[in-house]
Amino acid sequence: MTITHAQSAPLVAVVGATGLQGGSVIKALAESDKLYRIRGFTRDATKAAAEALKKQGVEVVAVNLVVENREEVYKAFVGADYVFLVTNYWEHVNQAREISEGKLLIDAAKAAGAKGIIWSGLVPVRQISGGKYSKVLHFDSKAQVADYGRASSVPFVDVQAGFYATNFVGPFPLLAKQPDGTYALPWAARPSTVVPVIDIEHDYGLFVRRVLEAPVFPDGQTVYTASEDISAEDMARQIAEITSQKVVFKQITPEDAAQKFIADGFPSAAATDAVEGFLFFDEFGYYGGKPSASSEGLARPTRTFAEFVKSADWSKVFV
Repeated sequence: MTITHAQSAPLVAVVGATGLQGGSVIKALAESDKLYRIRGFTRDATKAAAEALKKQGVEVVAVNLVVENREEVYKAFVGADYVFLVTNYWEHVNQAREISEGKLLIDAAKAAGAKGIIWSGLVPVRQISGGKYSKVLHFDSKAQVADYGRASSVPFVDVQAGFYATNFVGPFPLLAKQPDGTYALPWAARPSTVVPVIDIEHDYGLFVRRVLEAPVFPDGQTVYTASEDISAEDMARQIAEITSQKVVFKQITPEDAAQKFIADGFPSAAATDAVEGFLFFDEFGYYGGKPSASSEGLARPTRTFAEFVKSADWSKVFV
């Protein structure tokens, strides 16, 4: 454990400290042999995850990172040497809000005199697809914020998150139970479609740590993270082999995919966002044709998808 309160150590401010990405960043920095002061932001500093961070030595700050709370947001970043910034589109499903809040975070970091900004972005789908896929809003909004960050004059690195492995066991599991009791992975994409899957809690923070511990902060770099690049068909096969459940990949139409998302509780616009996303992955690649980042120089190996499957709790999926 290397979290410290010594003023000689750099102060890293982490947005979403009790969430998947921010939590992974704190975990990776805490494992380092370098000393860090860490300030973690959360809306509720009394919840169990926040209390656990306090016990590790993290300075936990309760703040609502919204435009209406601009003054308090600016105060929260004061003294930060480096910042990790992330927004959660799925919390409100509002592109304009995500863009405005992302820009607010960058402005606050700049006002605080931060030496470097690390932003959790995604590729500009509309631009890469020539307008063919114009409704993958949560990708395009993060890409717009990244453009704003690069123009901020503060050293800026975009560390993009791959496809969450936890999507398979989250509140909206990707697997669907079939009438015969078996399970399908129903995607509006070909079985050969390769995605950069990442065990977000275990691995994402490693890439952020590598940026912070580079000999020189790599201003302008974009890091396309992945634990493993793997096809949709191979994911279904590995889940089946490891869990001993009957699981197959099933390519479905975009219309059927949208209906499934809506049936699972997605708002209509969010369902369209998700479906166009899969179509984009199939045609252009998750990162728009850019290769996933090398794991060279990471503090420890990333997990394979099979290792994630072995470690995950599937009790709420296979019911």
